[in-house]
Amino acid sequence: MILLVEDNPDDELLTRRALKKNNIGNEVVVARDGAEALDYLFGTGVHDGRDLSVMPQVILLDLKLPKIDGLEVLKRLRGDERTRLLPVVILTSSKEQQDLVDGYGYGANSYIRKPVDFAQFIEAVRQLGLYWLVLNETPRRGG
Repeated sequence: MILLVEDNPDDELLTRRALKKNNIGNEVVVARDGAEALDYLFGTGVHDGRDLSVMPQVILLDLKLPKIDGLEVLKRLRGDERTRLLPVVILTSSKEQQDLVDGYGYGANSYIRKPVDFAQFIEAVRQLGLYWLVLNETPRRGG
């Protein structure tokens, strides 16, 4: 399962299309702001009671989000034992060098600038899916 944290409906649609075009059939859960992402991951708010044994294989995290920005989401994930090892790929249109530095500084596993060209975006998602969903190995929870 992929957690896509994205507030822009057009970018959400493009990401879904790129995943589908690359035959990445993993379930995609969408959080449209940072607070919703944290609620999902920690089983609070509207996601109260969610089965926390099911965590995303990868989190695709935008930085410019309403309520709680992506860097703060990342800090909270890395600060909690339950989520500190989840793979987080920052997927953003930000060209600010400080966002790149902060993203890695707060523990992002990867930082990808969204290409504006759809063909480039499809290729970026193909590579992302191949690496994070097929090749990458993560520690099992609880051991």
